[in-house]
Amino acid sequence: MSNDYHATRLAFDERRSVTWKALWRHFFSRRVQPDDCVLDLGCGYGDFINNVVARRRLAVDSWADMPRHMAPGVEPHVGTAWDLGWIEDGAVNLAFASNLFEHLTKDEIARTLELLARKMAPDGRLTLLQPNYRYAYREYFDDFTHVTVFSHTSLTDFLESLGWRVVEQRPRFLPLTVKSRLPVSEWLIALYLALPIKPMAKQMLITAVPPSAGAPR
Repeated sequence: MSNDYHATRLAFDERRSVTWKALWRHFFSRRVQPDDCVLDLGCGYGDFINNVVARRRLAVDSWADMPRHMAPGVEPHVGTAWDLGWIEDGAVNLAFASNLFEHLTKDEIARTLELLARKMAPDGRLTLLQPNYRYAYREYFDDFTHVTVFSHTSLTDFLESLGWRVVEQRPRFLPLTVKSRLPVSEWLIALYLALPIKPMAKQMLITAVPPSAGAPR
């Protein structure tokens, strides 16, 4: 994505940093072991990967300014989501992508998944967080870079058509954006994550394991 996109639609917002610190502490930290290798696809400002505690942290994004936003210890790589030749085969325990696949064509996603499968460890899994068109159809194309539409059903079917096995599907996981008048704080986010019903949730979370993978942790 261009610098113009990050200056307008995806400008730096401190609330995003607060959100991801809370998400790591109260949700994602339970899914990562200290000795894991974690890959953040389309990492943007690094709000997810900068908070990860793991043996190795990898980040890829096509945005040229991305490396300067990475925390010490994160290995940044400027390139496409399918530019994964710099990662050793079988190295990645958790691959994560937040709000990425809607910016890619289905062919680009399929290419990414084909190459990513080679990079995954035997217990590796992929977690996707992104808008669910079923609940976000009014706002979905407010972002001019969105090109592909997915609901939790269609994304699950698409992954499985490519040989990935979906092991977790949460159709309503988080609100669509931090751009609201509501306050953003860690305790509110922790409370929201604990709710059995998520009001205003328009982002889905899906976890899948690659073809020929063993049982996930």
